[in-house]
Amino acid sequence: MHSELPATPGTRMPEHHVAISERGSFAFASCSCGWYAPARRSRDLARREGAEHLAESGAGPD
Repeated sequence: MHSELPATPGTRMPEHHVAISERGSFAFASCSCGWYAPARRSRDLARREGAEHLAESGAGPD
């Protein structure tokens, strides 16, 4: 399981890179930190959930 803590003190936290993926008629957001949102039929909702994750993590949009 991925930890949000740095491996050693003084190192940087993992960067967040959100991607929207589609499987059939469903879209979902996932992040390089291991976070993911449930699959949605609405691409717009999947994008918003990804943007909310970035905002909550303190990372800006790519």
